[in-house]
Amino acid sequence: MNILVLGGGGREHALAWAILQNPKCDRLIVAPGNAGIEQIAECASFDICDGGAVVEFAEAESIDFVVVGPEAPLAAGVADRLAEAGIPVFGPSKEAARLEASKRFTKEVCDAAGAPTAGWARFDDLELAKAYIREQGAPIVVKADGLAAGKGVIVAMTEEEALAGVEDILGGAFGAAGAEVVIEEFMEGEEASFFVLCDGETVLPVGAAQDHKRVGEGDTGPNTGGMGAYSPAPIMTPELVEATLEQIVKPTMAEMARRGAPYRGVLYVGLMIKDGKPRLVEYNVRFGDPECQALMMRLGAQALDLLLAAAEGRLAERHVNWAEDHAMTVVLAAEGYPGSYEKGTVIGGLDDLPETSWEMMFHAGTTEVDGKVTATGGRVLNATARGRTLEEARDRAYAMAEAVDWPQGFFRRDIGWRALGKG
Repeated sequence: MNILVLGGGGREHALAWAILQNPKCDRLIVAPGNAGIEQIAECASFDICDGGAVVEFAEAESIDFVVVGPEAPLAAGVADRLAEAGIPVFGPSKEAARLEASKRFTKEVCDAAGAPTAGWARFDDLELAKAYIREQGAPIVVKADGLAAGKGVIVAMTEEEALAGVEDILGGAFGAAGAEVVIEEFMEGEEASFFVLCDGETVLPVGAAQDHKRVGEGDTGPNTGGMGAYSPAPIMTPELVEATLEQIVKPTMAEMARRGAPYRGVLYVGLMIKDGKPRLVEYNVRFGDPECQALMMRLGAQALDLLLAAAEGRLAERHVNWAEDHAMTVVLAAEGYPGSYEKGTVIGGLDDLPETSWEMMFHAGTTEVDGKVTATGGRVLNATARGRTLEEARDRAYAMAEAVDWPQGFFRRDIGWRALGKG
Protein backbone atom coordinates (compact mmCIF):
# COMPACT_ATOMS: atom_id res chain seq x y z
CA MET A 1 0.00 0.00 0.00
CA ASN A 2 0.98 3.61 -0.62
CA ILE A 3 0.13 5.55 2.56
CA LEU A 4 0.00 9.28 3.21
CA VAL A 5 0.14 10.71 6.75
CA LEU A 6 -0.87 14.34 7.22
CA GLY A 7 0.98 16.27 9.91
CA GLY A 8 4.47 17.11 11.08
CA GLY A 9 4.63 16.66 14.85
CA GLY A 10 5.59 14.03 17.37
CA ARG A 11 2.23 12.30 16.95
CA GLU A 12 2.80 11.90 13.21
CA HIS A 13 6.39 10.70 13.68
CA ALA A 14 5.06 7.99 16.02
CA LEU A 15 2.27 7.05 13.61
CA ALA A 16 4.75 6.85 10.72
CA TRP A 17 7.14 4.74 12.79
CA ALA A 18 4.39 2.24 13.67
CA ILE A 19 2.93 2.13 10.14
CA LEU A 20 6.34 1.37 8.64
CA GLN A 21 6.65 -1.76 10.77
CA ASN A 22 3.64 -3.29 8.99
CA PRO A 23 4.49 -5.22 5.78
CA LYS A 24 1.31 -3.84 4.17
CA CYS A 25 3.10 -0.49 3.86
CA ASP A 26 5.08 -0.32 0.61
CA ARG A 27 5.58 3.44 0.48
CA LEU A 28 5.02 6.11 3.13
CA ILE A 29 4.78 9.86 2.56
CA VAL A 30 4.31 12.37 5.37
CA ALA A 31 3.26 15.97 4.78
CA PRO A 32 4.89 18.18 5.86
CA GLY A 33 6.96 15.95 8.15
CA ASN A 34 9.97 17.14 10.17
CA ALA A 35 13.69 16.42 10.54
CA GLY A 36 13.07 13.12 12.32
CA ILE A 37 10.35 11.92 9.97
CA GLU A 38 12.63 12.66 6.99
CA GLN A 39 14.94 9.93 8.26
CA ILE A 40 12.29 7.19 7.91
CA ALA A 41 9.82 8.37 5.23
CA GLU A 42 9.39 10.63 2.21
CA CYS A 43 8.20 14.13 3.05
CA ALA A 44 6.06 16.43 0.91
CA SER A 45 5.01 20.06 1.13
CA PHE A 46 1.46 21.29 0.43
CA ASP A 47 -1.42 22.79 2.40
CA ILE A 48 -2.78 19.85 4.42
CA CYS A 49 -5.90 21.86 5.33
CA ASP A 50 -6.81 22.31 1.65
CA GLY A 51 -8.96 19.29 0.76
CA GLY A 52 -8.50 19.85 -2.96
CA ALA A 53 -4.71 19.96 -2.65
CA VAL A 54 -4.70 16.80 -0.52
CA VAL A 55 -6.87 14.91 -3.03
CA GLU A 56 -4.77 16.13 -5.96
CA PHE A 57 -1.55 14.95 -4.28
CA ALA A 58 -3.07 11.62 -3.24
CA GLU A 59 -4.28 10.90 -6.78
CA ALA A 60 -0.98 11.95 -8.36
CA GLU A 61 0.99 9.66 -6.02
CA SER A 62 -1.47 6.71 -6.21
CA ILE A 63 -2.16 6.86 -2.48
CA ASP A 64 -4.24 3.94 -1.17
CA PHE A 65 -4.85 5.22 2.37
CA VAL A 66 -4.62 8.59 4.13
CA VAL A 67 -4.14 8.99 7.88
CA VAL A 68 -4.99 12.46 9.18
CA GLY A 69 -2.91 13.28 12.26
CA PRO A 70 -3.88 16.75 13.57
CA GLU A 71 -7.29 18.29 14.17
CA ALA A 72 -7.08 21.31 11.84
CA PRO A 73 -7.43 19.36 8.54
CA LEU A 74 -10.33 17.40 10.01
CA ALA A 75 -12.12 20.57 11.09
CA ALA A 76 -11.52 21.92 7.57
CA GLY A 77 -13.29 18.92 6.00
CA VAL A 78 -10.27 17.18 4.45
CA ALA A 79 -11.64 13.72 5.31
CA ASP A 80 -14.89 14.59 3.50
CA ARG A 81 -13.03 15.58 0.33
CA LEU A 82 -10.97 12.39 0.36
CA ALA A 83 -14.07 10.24 0.92
CA GLU A 84 -15.85 12.00 -1.96
CA ALA A 85 -12.85 11.17 -4.18
CA GLY A 86 -13.04 7.51 -3.17
CA ILE A 87 -9.76 7.56 -1.24
CA PRO A 88 -9.89 5.62 2.07
CA VAL A 89 -9.19 7.96 4.98
CA PHE A 90 -8.70 7.59 8.70
CA GLY A 91 -10.35 10.56 10.40
CA PRO A 92 -13.85 11.90 11.04
CA SER A 93 -15.96 14.11 8.80
CA LYS A 94 -16.05 17.87 9.31
CA GLU A 95 -19.41 17.60 11.09
CA ALA A 96 -18.18 14.84 13.40
CA ALA A 97 -14.93 16.76 14.03
CA ARG A 98 -17.02 19.44 15.74
CA LEU A 99 -16.61 17.29 18.86
CA GLU A 100 -13.23 19.03 19.13
CA ALA A 101 -13.75 22.11 16.98
CA SER A 102 -16.58 23.45 19.16
CA LYS A 103 -16.74 23.15 22.95
CA ARG A 104 -20.37 24.27 22.83
CA PHE A 105 -21.29 21.55 20.33
CA THR A 106 -19.67 18.88 22.50
CA LYS A 107 -21.55 20.05 25.58
CA GLU A 108 -24.84 19.99 23.69
CA VAL A 109 -24.15 16.46 22.42
CA CYS A 110 -23.22 15.28 25.92
CA ASP A 111 -26.37 16.79 27.40
CA ALA A 112 -28.49 15.10 24.73
CA ALA A 113 -26.69 11.79 25.30
CA GLY A 114 -26.80 12.00 29.08
CA ALA A 115 -23.00 11.72 29.29
CA PRO A 116 -21.63 13.00 32.63
CA THR A 117 -19.57 16.16 32.25
CA ALA A 118 -19.04 19.52 33.97
CA GLY A 119 -21.89 21.99 34.30
CA TRP A 120 -21.53 24.76 31.74
CA ALA A 121 -22.80 27.93 30.08
CA ARG A 122 -21.83 29.73 26.86
CA PHE A 123 -21.55 33.44 26.14
CA ASP A 124 -20.65 35.81 23.34
CA ASP A 125 -21.28 38.88 25.51
CA LEU A 126 -18.41 39.91 27.78
CA GLU A 127 -20.49 41.52 30.54
CA LEU A 128 -22.87 38.56 30.78
CA ALA A 129 -19.90 36.20 30.94
CA LYS A 130 -18.33 38.26 33.73
CA ALA A 131 -21.57 38.32 35.66
CA TYR A 132 -21.82 34.53 35.42
CA ILE A 133 -18.24 34.12 36.71
CA ARG A 134 -18.98 36.39 39.68
CA GLU A 135 -22.15 34.43 40.40
CA GLN A 136 -20.40 31.03 40.23
CA GLY A 137 -17.13 31.99 41.92
CA ALA A 138 -13.77 30.25 41.60
CA PRO A 139 -12.20 27.86 40.84
CA ILE A 140 -13.81 27.80 37.41
CA VAL A 141 -12.77 26.88 33.86
CA VAL A 142 -12.92 29.28 30.90
CA LYS A 143 -12.58 27.94 27.35
CA ALA A 144 -12.53 29.46 23.88
CA ASP A 145 -15.24 27.65 21.93
CA GLY A 146 -13.14 26.89 18.84
CA LEU A 147 -9.73 25.44 18.02
CA ALA A 148 -6.99 27.45 19.70
CA ALA A 149 -3.99 25.10 19.30
CA GLY A 150 -4.48 23.79 22.83
CA LYS A 151 -4.06 27.25 24.36
CA GLY A 152 -7.65 28.48 24.76
CA VAL A 153 -8.33 26.91 28.16
CA ILE A 154 -7.89 28.77 31.47
CA VAL A 155 -8.24 26.76 34.67
CA ALA A 156 -8.82 29.77 36.90
CA MET A 157 -8.22 29.34 40.61
CA THR A 158 -9.36 32.92 41.35
CA GLU A 159 -12.20 35.10 40.11
CA GLU A 160 -9.70 37.66 38.86
CA GLU A 161 -7.95 35.04 36.76
CA ALA A 162 -11.27 33.93 35.25
CA LEU A 163 -12.35 37.50 34.48
CA ALA A 164 -9.01 38.24 32.81
CA GLY A 165 -9.29 35.02 30.81
CA VAL A 166 -12.76 35.76 29.47
CA GLU A 167 -11.63 39.28 28.55
CA ASP A 168 -8.72 37.82 26.57
CA ILE A 169 -10.87 35.25 24.76
CA LEU A 170 -13.80 37.47 23.84
CA GLY A 171 -11.37 40.32 23.23
CA GLY A 172 -9.83 38.49 20.28
CA ALA A 173 -6.72 36.86 21.77
CA PHE A 174 -7.59 33.62 19.98
CA GLY A 175 -9.18 35.08 16.86
CA ALA A 176 -12.29 33.39 15.52
CA ALA A 177 -11.86 30.54 18.02
CA GLY A 178 -12.84 32.97 20.75
CA ALA A 179 -16.04 34.36 19.22
CA GLU A 180 -17.84 32.43 21.96
CA VAL A 181 -16.67 31.33 25.37
CA VAL A 182 -17.72 28.24 27.32
CA ILE A 183 -17.50 28.54 31.10
CA GLU A 184 -17.44 25.28 33.02
CA GLU A 185 -17.65 23.98 36.54
CA PHE A 186 -14.22 23.11 37.95
CA MET A 187 -13.89 19.34 38.36
CA GLU A 188 -11.58 17.81 40.94
CA GLY A 189 -9.96 14.41 40.59
CA GLU A 190 -7.31 12.60 38.58
CA GLU A 191 -7.10 13.03 34.81
CA ALA A 192 -6.69 10.22 32.32
CA SER A 193 -6.68 9.95 28.53
CA PHE A 194 -8.72 7.08 27.07
CA PHE A 195 -8.62 6.25 23.36
CA VAL A 196 -11.17 4.39 21.25
CA LEU A 197 -11.41 3.68 17.54
CA CYS A 198 -14.83 4.05 15.92
CA ASP A 199 -16.10 3.03 12.48
CA GLY A 200 -19.57 4.58 12.73
CA GLU A 201 -20.99 1.57 14.56
CA THR A 202 -18.35 -0.37 16.49
CA VAL A 203 -16.27 1.11 19.32
CA LEU A 204 -12.90 -0.51 20.07
CA PRO A 205 -10.75 0.65 23.02
CA VAL A 206 -7.09 1.08 22.04
CA GLY A 207 -5.56 2.01 25.34
CA ALA A 208 -5.27 4.54 28.10
CA ALA A 209 -2.50 6.95 28.99
CA GLN A 210 -1.82 9.64 31.51
CA ASP A 211 -0.53 13.02 30.34
CA HIS A 212 1.31 15.68 32.35
CA LYS A 213 -0.11 19.05 31.31
CA ARG A 214 1.66 21.40 33.71
CA VAL A 215 5.10 22.66 32.75
CA GLY A 216 6.65 22.17 36.18
CA GLU A 217 7.50 19.16 38.29
CA GLY A 218 4.85 18.07 40.75
CA ASP A 219 2.26 19.31 38.24
CA THR A 220 2.94 22.99 38.88
CA GLY A 221 3.03 26.04 36.63
CA PRO A 222 1.01 26.87 33.51
CA ASN A 223 -0.72 24.33 31.29
CA THR A 224 1.09 23.10 28.18
CA GLY A 225 0.30 20.80 25.28
CA GLY A 226 1.77 17.99 27.38
CA MET A 227 5.20 17.44 28.94
CA GLY A 228 5.12 13.65 28.96
CA ALA A 229 2.88 10.62 29.18
CA TYR A 230 2.85 6.95 30.05
CA SER A 231 0.70 3.97 29.11
CA PRO A 232 -1.13 2.05 30.45
CA ALA A 233 -2.71 4.29 33.08
CA PRO A 234 -3.23 2.29 36.30
CA ILE A 235 -6.27 4.40 37.19
CA MET A 236 -8.14 3.02 34.15
CA THR A 237 -9.23 -0.25 35.72
CA PRO A 238 -11.44 -2.66 33.72
CA GLU A 239 -14.42 -1.40 35.71
CA LEU A 240 -13.63 2.22 34.90
CA VAL A 241 -13.11 1.40 31.21
CA GLU A 242 -16.53 -0.27 31.12
CA ALA A 243 -18.17 2.69 32.87
CA THR A 244 -16.54 5.14 30.44
CA LEU A 245 -17.71 3.17 27.43
CA GLU A 246 -21.28 2.65 28.64
CA GLN A 247 -21.91 6.05 30.23
CA ILE A 248 -19.90 8.41 27.99
CA VAL A 249 -18.53 7.02 24.71
CA LYS A 250 -21.34 4.82 23.41
CA PRO A 251 -24.14 7.31 24.22
CA THR A 252 -22.10 10.03 22.43
CA MET A 253 -21.57 7.84 19.38
CA ALA A 254 -25.29 7.00 19.28
CA GLU A 255 -26.17 10.71 19.47
CA MET A 256 -23.74 11.54 16.66
CA ALA A 257 -25.30 8.83 14.47
CA ARG A 258 -28.76 10.16 15.32
CA ARG A 259 -27.63 13.58 14.12
CA GLY A 260 -26.52 12.10 10.80
CA ALA A 261 -22.80 12.41 11.57
CA PRO A 262 -21.57 8.91 12.46
CA TYR A 263 -18.11 9.06 13.96
CA ARG A 264 -15.20 7.33 12.20
CA GLY A 265 -11.65 7.64 13.44
CA VAL A 266 -9.98 7.83 16.81
CA LEU A 267 -11.72 9.54 19.70
CA TYR A 268 -9.63 10.90 22.54
CA VAL A 269 -11.72 10.84 25.69
CA GLY A 270 -10.28 13.20 28.30
CA LEU A 271 -11.54 12.13 31.70
CA MET A 272 -11.65 13.45 35.25
CA ILE A 273 -11.96 10.62 37.73
CA LYS A 274 -13.13 11.03 41.29
CA ASP A 275 -14.38 8.36 43.68
CA GLY A 276 -14.13 5.79 40.89
CA LYS A 277 -16.53 7.69 38.63
CA PRO A 278 -15.55 9.16 35.24
CA ARG A 279 -16.71 12.53 33.90
CA LEU A 280 -15.84 13.93 30.50
CA VAL A 281 -13.40 16.85 30.37
CA GLU A 282 -13.16 17.03 26.58
CA TYR A 283 -13.18 15.09 23.35
CA ASN A 284 -10.41 15.34 20.78
CA VAL A 285 -10.85 13.90 17.31
CA ARG A 286 -7.25 12.72 16.92
CA PHE A 287 -4.64 10.93 18.96
CA GLY A 288 -3.34 12.97 21.87
CA ASP A 289 0.17 14.31 21.72
CA PRO A 290 2.28 13.07 23.56
CA GLU A 291 0.00 10.13 24.49
CA CYS A 292 0.14 8.85 20.90
CA GLN A 293 3.89 8.32 21.17
CA ALA A 294 3.49 5.99 24.16
CA LEU A 295 0.53 4.17 22.55
CA MET A 296 2.28 3.63 19.21
CA MET A 297 5.37 2.32 20.98
CA ARG A 298 3.12 -0.36 22.51
CA LEU A 299 0.93 -1.06 19.46
CA GLY A 300 3.65 -1.30 16.83
CA ALA A 301 2.79 -2.85 13.46
CA GLN A 302 -0.82 -3.68 14.36
CA ALA A 303 -1.61 0.05 14.45
CA LEU A 304 -2.00 0.15 10.65
CA ASP A 305 -4.41 -2.82 10.64
CA LEU A 306 -6.54 -1.12 13.30
CA LEU A 307 -6.62 2.24 11.49
CA LEU A 308 -7.57 0.53 8.23
CA ALA A 309 -10.35 -1.43 9.94
CA ALA A 310 -11.78 1.77 11.39
CA ALA A 311 -11.71 3.51 8.00
CA GLU A 312 -13.30 0.54 6.22
CA GLY A 313 -16.01 -0.27 8.79
CA ARG A 314 -14.41 -3.54 9.91
CA LEU A 315 -13.67 -2.89 13.58
CA ALA A 316 -16.04 -5.61 14.73
CA GLU A 317 -13.56 -8.19 13.41
CA ARG A 318 -10.51 -6.67 15.10
CA HIS A 319 -9.06 -6.78 18.59
CA VAL A 320 -5.94 -5.26 20.14
CA ASN A 321 -3.05 -7.56 21.02
CA TRP A 322 -1.47 -6.02 24.08
CA ALA A 323 1.90 -7.15 25.38
CA GLU A 324 2.58 -7.08 29.11
CA ASP A 325 4.55 -3.88 28.76
CA HIS A 326 4.65 -0.20 29.60
CA ALA A 327 5.72 2.86 27.65
CA MET A 328 6.75 6.38 28.60
CA THR A 329 7.47 9.51 26.60
CA VAL A 330 9.35 12.51 27.99
CA VAL A 331 8.97 15.82 26.16
CA LEU A 332 12.03 17.99 25.58
CA ALA A 333 10.86 21.60 25.21
CA ALA A 334 12.49 24.92 24.42
CA GLU A 335 13.46 26.98 27.46
CA GLY A 336 10.67 29.48 28.11
CA TYR A 337 7.84 27.26 26.83
CA PRO A 338 4.84 27.61 27.11
CA GLY A 339 5.72 31.31 27.03
CA SER A 340 8.10 32.88 24.54
CA TYR A 341 11.12 30.85 23.48
CA GLU A 342 14.01 30.99 21.03
CA LYS A 343 13.70 29.20 17.71
CA GLY A 344 16.48 27.89 15.50
CA THR A 345 18.71 26.53 18.27
CA VAL A 346 20.89 23.58 17.25
CA ILE A 347 20.31 20.15 18.80
CA GLY A 348 23.21 17.71 19.06
CA GLY A 349 23.69 14.13 20.15
CA LEU A 350 20.75 12.71 18.21
CA ASP A 351 22.80 10.46 15.91
CA ASP A 352 24.05 8.43 18.87
CA LEU A 353 20.60 7.60 20.27
CA PRO A 354 19.12 4.08 19.98
CA GLU A 355 16.37 3.44 17.44
CA THR A 356 14.71 0.11 18.26
CA SER A 357 11.28 -1.32 18.97
CA TRP A 358 12.00 -0.44 22.60
CA GLU A 359 13.47 3.07 22.28
CA MET A 360 12.84 5.90 19.85
CA MET A 361 13.36 9.67 19.83
CA PHE A 362 10.31 11.10 18.08
CA HIS A 363 10.67 14.60 16.64
CA ALA A 364 7.90 17.13 17.26
CA GLY A 365 9.20 20.58 16.30
CA THR A 366 12.39 20.21 14.27
CA THR A 367 13.84 20.97 10.87
CA GLU A 368 17.22 20.43 9.27
CA VAL A 369 19.35 23.46 8.39
CA ASP A 370 22.78 23.01 6.79
CA GLY A 371 22.88 19.40 7.94
CA LYS A 372 22.03 20.26 11.56
CA VAL A 373 18.78 19.54 13.40
CA THR A 374 17.29 22.75 14.78
CA ALA A 375 14.32 23.48 17.03
CA THR A 376 11.28 25.11 15.42
CA GLY A 377 8.64 24.81 18.15
CA GLY A 378 7.96 24.82 21.86
CA ARG A 379 7.73 21.07 22.31
CA VAL A 380 10.59 19.73 20.23
CA LEU A 381 11.50 16.09 20.98
CA ASN A 382 9.84 13.06 22.59
CA ALA A 383 12.14 10.53 24.26
CA THR A 384 9.97 7.40 24.15
CA ALA A 385 10.66 3.93 25.45
CA ARG A 386 9.02 0.61 26.32
CA GLY A 387 9.84 -1.62 29.25
CA ARG A 388 8.55 -4.67 31.06
CA THR A 389 7.78 -2.30 33.92
CA LEU A 390 7.07 1.42 34.02
CA GLU A 391 10.33 1.93 35.91
CA GLU A 392 12.25 0.25 33.08
CA ALA A 393 10.48 2.37 30.45
CA ARG A 394 11.18 5.50 32.50
CA ASP A 395 14.88 4.71 32.88
CA ARG A 396 15.28 4.16 29.12
CA ALA A 397 13.36 7.32 28.22
CA TYR A 398 15.34 9.49 30.61
CA ALA A 399 18.66 8.00 29.44
CA MET A 400 17.79 9.24 25.93
CA ALA A 401 16.65 12.64 27.17
CA GLU A 402 19.89 13.09 29.16
CA ALA A 403 22.01 12.17 26.12
CA VAL A 404 20.64 15.03 23.99
CA ASP A 405 23.04 17.98 23.67
CA TRP A 406 20.68 20.96 23.72
CA PRO A 407 21.52 23.69 26.26
CA GLN A 408 18.40 25.67 25.26
CA GLY A 409 16.05 22.79 26.11
CA PHE A 410 14.53 21.37 29.28
CA PHE A 411 12.32 18.50 30.42
CA ARG A 412 10.38 17.48 33.48
CA ARG A 413 12.15 14.87 35.56
CA ASP A 414 9.09 13.38 37.25
CA ILE A 415 7.00 11.95 34.41
CA GLY A 416 5.00 9.03 35.77
CA TRP A 417 5.21 10.24 39.35
CA ARG A 418 1.61 9.33 40.16
CA ALA A 419 1.98 5.72 39.02
CA LEU A 420 5.47 5.39 40.48
CA GLY A 421 4.46 6.92 43.82
CA LYS A 422 6.99 9.72 43.67
CA GLY A 423 6.30 13.44 43.89
